[in-house]
Amino acid sequence: MDAIRDPSTLEIEVLQDWHLVPGPVNTRQKLVTIHVGEIWPGQDYRLPVRMVVPADRKARGFHLTGGNSPKSLERETRPGGLDLELLKGGVGLVMTVVQEPGTYGEAELGRASEDRFARSLDPRQKIQYWAWPATLMRAITTAYAEADHFEEGKVAMSGGSKNGASPSMAILHDERMTALHATVSPIWDSPLRLCDREAWDQHLADGGQQRGFSGGHYGPNFNQRALDAGHTWEELQTFASEISDQVFISRNLEALRARGVEILFHPGTHDMVAYDMAWGGVHHPDIPIYLGANTGHRKKGHPETERDQQNKAALLLRHFFPDDVPETLLVPPAIETQIADGVLKVTVRFTPDSAEETGRLWWITDRGNDGSPRYLKELIPDENTMEMIHDAERGAWTAEIKIDPNASRIDLFSNHRKTIQYRDSNYPSYISSPYTRVELAN
Repeated sequence: MDAIRDPSTLEIEVLQDWHLVPGPVNTRQKLVTIHVGEIWPGQDYRLPVRMVVPADRKARGFHLTGGNSPKSLERETRPGGLDLELLKGGVGLVMTVVQEPGTYGEAELGRASEDRFARSLDPRQKIQYWAWPATLMRAITTAYAEADHFEEGKVAMSGGSKNGASPSMAILHDERMTALHATVSPIWDSPLRLCDREAWDQHLADGGQQRGFSGGHYGPNFNQRALDAGHTWEELQTFASEISDQVFISRNLEALRARGVEILFHPGTHDMVAYDMAWGGVHHPDIPIYLGANTGHRKKGHPETERDQQNKAALLLRHFFPDDVPETLLVPPAIETQIADGVLKVTVRFTPDSAEETGRLWWITDRGNDGSPRYLKELIPDENTMEMIHDAERGAWTAEIKIDPNASRIDLFSNHRKTIQYRDSNYPSYISSPYTRVELAN
């Protein structure tokens, strides 16, 4: 981390020096390229960073994103929506590139990285484990080196897929990072991710062989390539065991909370990367998540999915401007189930004075195991959702599901809204109960 924070090693090349950009909020912007580091000896990794600050003052902290391309960063940024509100409040924007190298003309670098990693199992040589998180960290160093334009403050990150996974890993190591909103990306260290052989045997029996991302450690499944390169299952397990403390949010919750880090995840209920909701619901019910029904990579969502949710805006506005957003976001509630007379009774409870406004239940019967093709393909039916009843006397949300006598299990979760107000605007935020799997006695 000392090297990551050292601005003298950035080897900055200025492409566009600080200049005024008119807009709804006038900004000053600068575009540079930086030396992130060497992925392996002699292989430089160099990427652009665009910085945006209010024209009339220094930015205090910033919103950091990697979901950009080198080409898009060449253009001056015209912020709108959430980023415009952040700039109005004096928060800057820092944008860099966390993408597959092939998307910007460096396909050979991506192939070489994967080949080297398959042979060595050295995470430094895999772009996913080192280069992408390091890019985000080095972008922070770049911004804070601009002392005339940035004051140190909060650094919040957001993004999906690789831009959810990379900041989720980076925030474990870089204490300058203070908040994260991540979508369709890994969260926890389930047995499939740790190369547990029993879990993998079940996964393969369920048809999981060669199914792309499904079954990977922190993204794409590299197991077969490593096995083909001569590694054993025991070596894969050792690799996963040794690196997972440095990778998974679930293994670092206590330290993150001690730092005051704020997190919220949108893993999706049917995502090829976040494919282990049933395991996570049991083992990490306190990690804040919102489950958009039937969402994930290339999924359209359920017809009743909450179309008004603005979780990212609510989280970041509350994070950067707590004095202007006194209401806190909801935290995960507790969920209980009981089977009686052919009915599954569901009870969800929040802590007192949480001020949740709504409750909606979702369920699916006989869903496939985590990571299996059935888990990813079989969607929650249109009719398998209902509004929950708020029992004020018990301080609970309740619902009843009629059990299909032929069903062997039911997966379920509930979603709840709380409206966050910032200045004159309302931002509906949602939290989910832990994903719950109920085994039924036939």
